[in-house]
Amino acid sequence: MKKKIYIEGMTCEHCVKHVKEALGEVAGVISTEVNLAEKYAFIETDTEVQDEEIKNAIEEIDYSVTRIENL
Repeated sequence: MKKKIYIEGMTCEHCVKHVKEALGEVAGVISTEVNLAEKYAFIETDTEVQDEEIKNAIEEIDYSVTRIENL
């Protein structure tokens, strides 16, 4: 399963690193790709991951999720 997560608050490569680490810690996430310029992240999972889990992981590090799309 793949998801695209739109994230507000990222301003630099340090932010990208934090987002990648936070998403990587969510159970079931097997890959993460973050696009700073477009303010989104792609994740791939090997199990179903609830949007709320993803949102919580991002908000715990002080960024905002504006939308999550299933791809």
